[in-house]
Order: sequence, then C-alpha cells, then structure tokens
Amino acid sequence: MNPALLSQLWNIANQLTLFRLLVIPLILIAILYGRNGLALALFLVAAVTDGIDGLVARRFNQRTTLGAYLDPIADKLLLSSSFFVLALVHSVPWWLTILVLSRDVMILATSLVVVLSTQIRSFPPSILGKANTAVQVATVFCAVLQNAYPAGVLQSTLAVLMWLTAGLTVASGVHYAARMSRKI
Repeated sequence: MNPALLSQLWNIANQLTLFRLLVIPLILIAILYGRNGLALALFLVAAVTDGIDGLVARRFNQRTTLGAYLDPIADKLLLSSSFFVLALVHSVPWWLTILVLSRDVMILATSLVVVLSTQIRSFPPSILGKANTAVQVATVFCAVLQNAYPAGVLQSTLAVLMWLTAGLTVASGVHYAARMSRKI
C-alpha cells in the first residue's frame, strides 16, 4: 500500500471517520430490530465522532485528501441509509426518503458528468447544502428518539422537521444545479 495513503489512514481524524463508517450498519440493524435505545445511542456516537473528526483535523492539522473524500461519504451513507431504514419501519414517509435519495443521486450523477467532461474538480458545499444536512441529521435524530421514547411533542417536532427537510432538500438541489450550470 502507498505509504502516503497509509499515513493518512492512521491519523486520528480519519480513524474517527472510519469508526463512523463501521457504526452505520449497527445503527441500521438496531433500527430494523426495534432496538431503538441502542440505535439512538449509536446515532449519537456517530454524530459526536463526526463533529470531533472535523475539530481534530483542523486543530491538529490532520486534513488529508483521504479525509476530504471519506467524511462526506460517511455523512451521506449515514443519512441516506438511515432515511431508507426509517421508511422501512414506518418512522418517516417514503416520499421524503425518495426525495432525499433522489437529490443525492442527482448531485452524484451531475458531479460524475462534470468530472468526466471538464477540468472542474472542486465541489464545495453551499450554505443551503450545509443547512440541508443539519436538518436531515435533526430529522433522523428526532425519528430515532421518537422510536425510543414516544412522545406527542416529538411527533409534532418530527413533522415540522420532515417538512423542513423536504423544503431544504428541494432548495439545495435546485441551488446545486444552478451553481453547476454557472460553473460549466
């Protein structure tokens, strides 16, 4: 294995991201088997490690090319797969899951076409994209929390978060498409 890649693999920030990737299937299995308290705890662990890996990378100058690819992949895998499994167990509606997944597929396909047909290699996230991710995380967290500790206020909060997720998913997808068309 390439020594430079190996050294990137062993830094603390990337180890935290790899750990988060390993936790994702455990979260999904816990949701599927109705182990909602465990799913909630594991989701919180994933969220905390996501925050910590970024802080560690910046604070200790551990930003790497590998980390720049792995971190958003881990985020997308966690959110996309969580929406899918939460729809399977009827905690979020399928229309929302399809909307979230469709936006991600559209962005991935567009990025692939742009990379293959132009010299553009940078796809920095927009403020709308970051807001969308934050609201999606809150929606998944609220759905898992509602499963673990059912409460009327959580159901109302989840309903608001789902509509906010839908709106930001559409807005950020349109914004991304407009940004890409201007770049090209």
